[in-house]
Amino acid sequence: MNTTQSVQKLFKPVVVGNMTLQSRIVMAPMTRAFSPEGIPGSDVAAYYRRRAENGVGLIVTEGTVVNHPDAHQQPGVNLPQFYGEKALLGWSKVVEEVHAAGGKIIPQLFHAGSNVTEFTEAEITKMIEAFVQAATDAKRLGFDGIELQGAHGFLLDQFFWKKTNQRTDRYGGDIVSRTQFAVELIEACRRAVGPDFPIVLRLSQWKSSDFTAKLAETPEQLEQFLTPLVRAGVDVFHCSTRRFWEPEFDGSDLNLAGWVKKLTGKPTITVGSVGLDSDVITFLGEGKGSGAEISSIDKLIERLAQEEFDLVSVGRSLLADPAWAVKLRDGRWNELIPFTAESANILY
Repeated sequence: MNTTQSVQKLFKPVVVGNMTLQSRIVMAPMTRAFSPEGIPGSDVAAYYRRRAENGVGLIVTEGTVVNHPDAHQQPGVNLPQFYGEKALLGWSKVVEEVHAAGGKIIPQLFHAGSNVTEFTEAEITKMIEAFVQAATDAKRLGFDGIELQGAHGFLLDQFFWKKTNQRTDRYGGDIVSRTQFAVELIEACRRAVGPDFPIVLRLSQWKSSDFTAKLAETPEQLEQFLTPLVRAGVDVFHCSTRRFWEPEFDGSDLNLAGWVKKLTGKPTITVGSVGLDSDVITFLGEGKGSGAEISSIDKLIERLAQEEFDLVSVGRSLLADPAWAVKLRDGRWNELIPFTAESANILY
């Protein structure tokens, strides 16, 4: 496959739910912590606009904290809030800038979680209410949908994972019962925003505390897990893996996004170490010298063309280079700015 020609498949407009995206490239949610007192300013709006005006089809914001006492859990870190007049005004400016650049944007609604075994049902109700209010505000502010953070060991994932969910009531038990909290939350958000406002759920097998963790050991278990979430109202699944090219289960080359799409019929976003090296046209594992397997861009595009997944989420490369997508599209690989540790310390 000719790489220059194959790249163009990433830039074919696509309809996902009621969103028409200018490309298949999604900006992954990445914690930036540049919102003093939780309020995103003009610099945050400009940061997201740069990606939208440079070929990114859909922006998923960094995790935004819902209005619940335990949601933050990172004292001293300037995580943006998704509540309060000043913060919501800041987010409305972000939406305006992204839309002015022709992009689409959804906030990732975030709750860090705690010891889910100890939550009372009254506390669970309060958490659901916080997400519903955030979803309602997102629609009011003009966002194009919402993403619920259900991955990496945060709140929803703590209910999903048997190691952190030892509850004996209806929110605990087998793999289906452990979806109950998320089901009630998704259903409540769906009632609040209506049938046509996209709800994206980010999920992962791995946890920040355990890279080898599994919610589902087999495709059959994964289907049991996903079915109630689809029925509750999820439109798109954002499937986080550490390396997009690695198969999720033995006996198949499908990655997690591929399996989720096959089992649900819903659009999926693949993500996991999608990063372009500035010297060679290859997608790398975790940086040069890491020993990670190299997977070519042709392989990624081939999987996209085969409809294994629908969208490709890019993190560190877009953090370092806001024009990464258009440089890729135009074959300007020698101009790409590589990701470095310093990239995470600036907002541009």
